[in-house]
Amino acid sequence: MTVPPALTDVLDRIARAAKASGRKAGDVTLVAVSKTQPWEKVAPILAAGQTVFGENRVQEAMERWSGPRGEIELRLIGPLQSNKAKEAVAFFDVVESLDRDKLARALADEIQKRGRTPRLYVQVNTGEEAQKAGVAPGEADRFIAACRQTYGLTIEGLMCIPPAAEPPGPHFALLAKIAARNGIAKLSMGMSDDFETAIRFGATSVRVGSALFGARS
Repeated sequence: MTVPPALTDVLDRIARAAKASGRKAGDVTLVAVSKTQPWEKVAPILAAGQTVFGENRVQEAMERWSGPRGEIELRLIGPLQSNKAKEAVAFFDVVESLDRDKLARALADEIQKRGRTPRLYVQVNTGEEAQKAGVAPGEADRFIAACRQTYGLTIEGLMCIPPAAEPPGPHFALLAKIAARNGIAKLSMGMSDDFETAIRFGATSVRVGSALFGARS
């Protein structure tokens, strides 16, 4: 089995960043962001043993991963419309973009109907950017409480995407602080350009696309 050099490089960088933070490489899950990538780029990473993949859109993911998945874990990392909750609950192992009451209600209803529960992350819009999904930091505590108490959802983690033009560290620190005070252990943060910084601030999963697959066409 030939391991693509890009995968070896990313895994080595994760291991080094974890060690520098007094953590083990196994403490950090690599989410290979396969969204919009052609299958010929995804297949070698899959064949080399990568098992966790991130997709942005429900329909695209269902088309790409429609066959038997085996040990593959699929994470929805893009915004989720409430009317796609049914498909998301049926198809994904993890939904990382829970960010509003309407969606929480829709997911709770579908989970109850299907008896299938994807692991859930609340997306926090740490930069309060109008064009980005995510609950505002000041609303996060209330929303997490509502997910648990009103909708009966278990929240496994928090996710964020810092503003591109700002240093990511303060945003990762903010997410970690919100997680700590709400008793949440998992942090999905860090992408190709900043995942080592995210690991330093406690990321338990990093979402890496271009560093693995090259730039999207």
